[in-house]
Amino acid sequence: MIQLPKLDEHNSRPVFVQLSDHMKQEILCGALAAHSRLPSVRKLAELLGLSTTPVEWAYQQLIAEGYVYSEPRKGYRVRAVVEGYHDILLGKSSMLTNAPAVSSDTQRLRPVSDVHYDFHMSQNDFTLFPYAKWQQYANRVWREESHSLLFYGDPQGEWGLRSEIADYLGQFRGVRCTPEQVVIGAEQHLLMSLLTQTMLQKGGQRSIAVENPGYRLLPGTFRNYGYEVIPISLDSEGINLDELTGADVSVAGVSPSHQFPMGVTMPISRRLALLDWAERAGIYLIEDDYDGEFRYSGRPIPSMQGLRENTPVIYMGGFSQVLAPAFCVHYMVLPKELLPYFAEVYRTVLFEQSASRHHQRTLELFMREGELGKHIRKMRHLYKRKRDLIVQAIQQHFGDQPGMQIQGEHAGFHLILRLINEIPAKDMVNIALDAGIRVASTEYLWANDSTPADGKRELMIGFAGIEPENIEPGIAALARIWRV
Repeated sequence: MIQLPKLDEHNSRPVFVQLSDHMKQEILCGALAAHSRLPSVRKLAELLGLSTTPVEWAYQQLIAEGYVYSEPRKGYRVRAVVEGYHDILLGKSSMLTNAPAVSSDTQRLRPVSDVHYDFHMSQNDFTLFPYAKWQQYANRVWREESHSLLFYGDPQGEWGLRSEIADYLGQFRGVRCTPEQVVIGAEQHLLMSLLTQTMLQKGGQRSIAVENPGYRLLPGTFRNYGYEVIPISLDSEGINLDELTGADVSVAGVSPSHQFPMGVTMPISRRLALLDWAERAGIYLIEDDYDGEFRYSGRPIPSMQGLRENTPVIYMGGFSQVLAPAFCVHYMVLPKELLPYFAEVYRTVLFEQSASRHHQRTLELFMREGELGKHIRKMRHLYKRKRDLIVQAIQQHFGDQPGMQIQGEHAGFHLILRLINEIPAKDMVNIALDAGIRVASTEYLWANDSTPADGKRELMIGFAGIEPENIEPGIAALARIWRV
């Protein structure tokens, strides 16, 4: 006989859900035997003091989920569950009950740790963010377009923002493109996935050359779509051209303005030679330019894509570091000959736009009114000041350490500290974290377990997000804990 549940009409869960959940537990725990007969709808409604409707709904839900079955003139009966399920359930319950509490941080894909000195390699500084202006444009967009903003937008991105991006890239990065070539997405991986599918649609050899060390997103995405990934070493001018031209590939990923993570800037002679090779060999180049706006010595380096007309370059950028990651607006610029293949990917998959229409339209106004250019100039000045402080602090506290070098400090959000140390780079990072200091090493960015040829430790020290007053004491603390 079913044990009557205590039902609460004021509970947020409907009464029929409370009843069906109670009966599931009775069945799973063995209180209701397989094929035993259940009370009729009218009888159970009388016992519970309910109308027949919620009881009927509860039974129908149990039938739909496979806990109960109904036979003509025989009423409702309990369906047999998997043999031994009762013991399995009890075992799971016991394990859950006795298991120690687990911190939510350990369950994150990217664990969060409280640190006192945060030298995160790509953290933003939001102290100068134009909150009032952004809110003004956001409110205006919502007030004027709220109805349309709630529906799907253009899968390629809002036309107005694509037009602003094309103008912006031409003015600030020397990119030659039209709005038709701009594709907007919420996240780099989504755009890279669309690009990979576009390349597959075009056909040809499935192999890509990538910088070593380099950003994992590019090789990881292409590898997941079946491409062979060929790591190419770096020299003092960027990707090694002799190695690259000897590789049998159809695509090559490069970051000429500020190589990640080493910070190398590719000179014009190497860029032109790279373009010559790509054009002769029929190779597409993927130009990663996510922090090209932030150069602290001279003017920003123009993009490789704009050095010639109709270059075989796919240009990748975004607003995570220029503005804020949370807006989730990134973009790629496709060569015109790839646009039909991109359109075919859309017809095949029918994907929707991943970036918020509200954020897109707000950013469009922000750019059109000249606010983005103003903000970049302010942030470049602020980050240059922090860069100067961190270089000075490293020279002061690490200057006497053997083989110490600072690399890649002329642009971006981080620099590379290279030094000789008996402690493995991974352990140096963990020692720092235990002391409340966040840094990273380049170790995980090298392919095939390779390491720097000279054996030096390479630490990525970010300076953009940390408070200026914490830079010197944070570097001093690192110098103390890493001495052997």
